[in-house]
Amino acid sequence: MEGLSAAPISELIRDFRTRRGMTQAALADRLARVSGNTSATRDQVTRWERGGRVPSPYWRHWLAVTLEVSDSDLDLAARRARAVRLLRTVDIE
Repeated sequence: MEGLSAAPISELIRDFRTRRGMTQAALADRLARVSGNTSATRDQVTRWERGGRVPSPYWRHWLAVTLEVSDSDLDLAARRARAVRLLRTVDIE
């Protein structure tokens, strides 16, 4: 998916989820099912998509499986999101 690798992880998650016709709740349910971890919630997906939180490596793996995207694309997008957040912090000071 050319061009998506430059997007922050929040946009990647939202884009891949909507391309698969899933709601945030459906994604959370599917994550819980495939990972065996019932702590996945719609609220968690919302925070990821709004950029309030970056999914941990654990959840990035399960997002990659669920959304059929490579782990490395999500890892790169997560690093990019953290870098942008750091730059915003530096600009404020």
